[in-house]
Amino acid sequence: MQQRDFPDGAALVFGGSGGIGQAVAASFARAGTDVAIAYRSKKEVAERVASEIRAGGRKVSIHATDVTDPQKVEDAFAAAAREHGRIHTVVFAAGPVVEQVFIAETGRELWKKSIDIEVHGFFNVVQAALPRLRGWGGGSFVHLGSAGHLWWPPKDGLSVAPKAANEALIKGIAKEEGRHNIRANSVLVGVIEAGMFLELLKRGVFDQAWTDETQKLLALKRWGKPEEIGHAAVFLASNQAAYVTGQQINVSGGFGI
Repeated sequence: MQQRDFPDGAALVFGGSGGIGQAVAASFARAGTDVAIAYRSKKEVAERVASEIRAGGRKVSIHATDVTDPQKVEDAFAAAAREHGRIHTVVFAAGPVVEQVFIAETGRELWKKSIDIEVHGFFNVVQAALPRLRGWGGGSFVHLGSAGHLWWPPKDGLSVAPKAANEALIKGIAKEEGRHNIRANSVLVGVIEAGMFLELLKRGVFDQAWTDETQKLLALKRWGKPEEIGHAAVFLASNQAAYVTGQQINVSGGFGI
């Protein structure tokens, strides 16, 4: 009998209404597991993604939350667990549109907002998840990080620096929680044709000169697709990666090599 890639239960995707988060949620459903989508403000998007997943034959639920509020995270996690029986995978794909500014020009309020959402938000999710994953006999965290950890992109510090704290936390979870059959890994995200990139492109933040210079840093001369992040996230969470923890997969077209 062929081993299943996922146990009973669901993958809970925080930020599942975002440009990349939508594709991640859909990828888990296509891989054969139920999905819970946690969103902050884009209820209509979350409902649309849920409808598409149901049409594919998987169970799905949506849950309003705010990752900066520990009680709201706790409530969303509890509701998702009630709906699906258990959560086997927690994906952290939440995050703001990242303003592109040099470190020297970064205001304190903007910095604080980034830390509150990316770092404190992820910590709140981890705190809500760990006791439950232990009680269920294990599980997996998948964090969406930044390819900028390997080659610093000028003006992208509000993304790279907070996510670097989360990368350290991922390794800590892997080290401390492996005895409870809990794994933790990251997908390092490059320039993806979805979400934040398209929003900043629309604003004119990324001009042709930026495009030309960034393309020079890519081994694969194209932008990534959101489903390519989903494929990597699914692999790291699945039984195909059952002996993989504390690791990073860089999905960025060879950015910076």
